[in-house]
Amino acid sequence: MDPAALREDMVDGLIHESKGVLTDEAVAVAMRDVPRHEFLEDERVAYADRDSDRLGTRVLSPSSVARLLQALAVREGDSVLVVGAGVGYTVAVVAELAGERNVHAVDIARPVVYEARANLERAGYGGVLVDCRDGARGLPEYAPFDRILVEAAAIDPPRALLEQLSADGRLVFPRGSQRQRLEAVSADGSTERFAAVSFDPLLVDGEQSGSLERNRTAREDVEHARQRASARAGWEQEWIEWE
Repeated sequence: MDPAALREDMVDGLIHESKGVLTDEAVAVAMRDVPRHEFLEDERVAYADRDSDRLGTRVLSPSSVARLLQALAVREGDSVLVVGAGVGYTVAVVAELAGERNVHAVDIARPVVYEARANLERAGYGGVLVDCRDGARGLPEYAPFDRILVEAAAIDPPRALLEQLSADGRLVFPRGSQRQRLEAVSADGSTERFAAVSFDPLLVDGEQSGSLERNRTAREDVEHARQRASARAGWEQEWIEWE
């Protein structure tokens, strides 16, 4: 079947009252334009409204993407940072809304970054910058951003990301652990809450798939460093007879 027709059906299904997920006309137009099949190998999977997996990362369903982008409220010309580039589909829709040269994306997993770059280039969005970074640290060299989208759950928005917002900027992320709700935080500290969602947690260095070492949280790394610093070694060991 023609991919353009599949896209039309996908977006119409999100708009239809049976789902009622997609109400923003600009987001609808952008999702009609982005060739989602360039980001997933199977066309039937690409245009079905369900999550899928690729290279150990979760590819969001079209309805989840619609919810995120409507909360983000991207305007043409906005400078946008997407934390969690994934395979690049959400990034491409943002590029349709803001202009590809205004969009930056980061992901903590290097194989995923390569995948996103290749997919975006093939789909016609090669002007988007995608870099391998710890998403919680953002992309300070390109800040400030008018919009920041975090495609992973956190208890609170990372401080570094809030500091990278412009004066009238807006950060959207899933807040919570077990129970999550989509939330928008403005630079002035005001918040807006949206529907309940379910996302994977925001990862830090060492937790990404394919890591050579055992995945550890930042908290564990600090604890191990403290243990090493307080441990006795060499001449400090009282039981060693040095003479």
